Parts: sequence; C-alpha cells; structure tokens
Amino acid sequence: MESRISELQKRVEAALAGWLPESNILPGRLHEAMRYSALDGGKRIRPVLTYATGTALGVPLDQLDGPACAVELIHVYSLVHDDLPAMDDDDLRRGKPTCHKAYDDATAILVGDALQALAFQILATDPHMVDDPSARLRMVEQLARASGSRGMVGGQAIDLGSAGKQLDIAELEGMHVHKTGALIRAAVLMGANSRPDVDPHTLDGLDRFAKCIGLAFQIRDDILDVEGDTQTLGKTQGADQALGKATYPAIIGLESSKQQARELVDRALEGIAGLDERADLLRWIARFIVERIN
Repeated sequence: MESRISELQKRVEAALAGWLPESNILPGRLHEAMRYSALDGGKRIRPVLTYATGTALGVPLDQLDGPACAVELIHVYSLVHDDLPAMDDDDLRRGKPTCHKAYDDATAILVGDALQALAFQILATDPHMVDDPSARLRMVEQLARASGSRGMVGGQAIDLGSAGKQLDIAELEGMHVHKTGALIRAAVLMGANSRPDVDPHTLDGLDRFAKCIGLAFQIRDDILDVEGDTQTLGKTQGADQALGKATYPAIIGLESSKQQARELVDRALEGIAGLDERADLLRWIARFIVERIN
C-alpha cells in the first residue's frame, strides 16, 4: 500500500504543478511563492483520500485529479495563513521555512488568497472531471462549506479564541471537527460524488468513515505535538503547548487520547465494511492515521 500511496502523491504533485502558474508569469514573485508553498512537501492525505474514495467506487483517476488538487490547495492555503504571525506564528512547515519567512507576510496573505481561488477555478473548469453539472456543483458546495466559517476557518477562529482557556472534551471535539475534520470529510465526499450514481447507503458509510478519521487525524496531531520531534514532524514540536492551546492529551491524558483515536478508526472501518477490496486503500489510510510519526 505504501507504494500505491507514493504513486498517488506523485500524481497529485504533477497535477498541481500543471495548474499552478509558472514563476515567469506576472506577478512572478507571487507565483513563485505559490509554487513554493504547494509543491515538494506534505503527506497529501486529503488528495489521496479523494483518489482512494473514487477508486473504491470505480471512478477513473483522471476524473479525480481535479477534486484532489482542489482540496489540497485549500489545505495549503490554510497552512500558509495559519503560520502567519497574527495566527500561530510558525517558522517551519513541511521541513522548510514557512511562506512568510521565505518571502514576507503580505506575500503569504496573497498566496493563501490565490490558492483558494485556484481551487474553485479547477472545480469549475477541469475538463476531465465528471461530466455531470449537479455533481460538480455538489463538490463546489462541499468544499466551500468545509472551508468557511462552518468548517475549517470557523475551527481556526475557535482555536484562536480558546488559547489559554480550559475547554471540556465536547468543546475540543467540536473545534477539531471544524478545523481539521471538515476538509478531510470534503476530500472523501468529493471523491464519492465523482460517481454521480453512488447509492445513499454507501455515501452515508463513507461520510461516517470521513468524520471518524478526520477527528482521529487531529487527535494524532495532538499526540505528536507531545511525543514527536521537530525534524521528523517537519514543523515545530511542542508549538501547541507553548501557545497554551487545548489538546486531547492536555484534557484526557496521552494514553486515553491514543485509545480514543484507535476507537475512532474502528468506527471508521465499520462505515466502509460493505465495500469490496477496492476500498482496501481507504482501510490502510485509516490505520496509518493513528500510527504515523509526522
């Protein structure tokens, strides 16, 4: 499965490189910074989930490149903005200086804005995506909702507002469901909607899978902030603790956090139990999420 993951990571990298403007096109510095932020780094979990979901339903890979790129561009834009001094003020991302460190704050803001716009341009214009206007519209709605105030951006707002405050476990879960889980859910649902005739029962199971692994992913991130090291993580270890952020280990303890993540993966796998062997990559990803070291 690792070789398959590697193939899909390379595939979305190539597709992203094709969509991102070259640095010799005006405004060159902005385009250079966009490519710096979006290429050559990251686990590409979200686009791989889009590919894996579509593949599980028999969708050709070329129909999945567009939604895979779109969800990754939204993710990268969020990282560029989250790293800014006004947000998390991080110096390191994906093993290299953050965008605002490599360029400047204003350029980083514009990079995030441009990457977000490009994501929706791809969904609107990619000629290889599913030839069904209603399916495309559902993808646009899913990605927009996952990205906005009721999704990722809302989760970041809650996160910023909770720094130094005591949250209970329900409040923490709600924050994570928005900040991280919403975009992971969109990645899966966009892959599913690349097959317009997907049956409602299968779609419900995939939605359950996505919700569970989205929360498990963030719990694992919280754990790695405690147990990981900066070189392996590719970002500053202990940053959440330093900022006084609410995390699962801080609230329920490290071992209980690990158990919670494992239970979520078990529930995720139940959601796709009815799918055949074409969904084995989804099953592998679910297990990887709670075992990863970065």
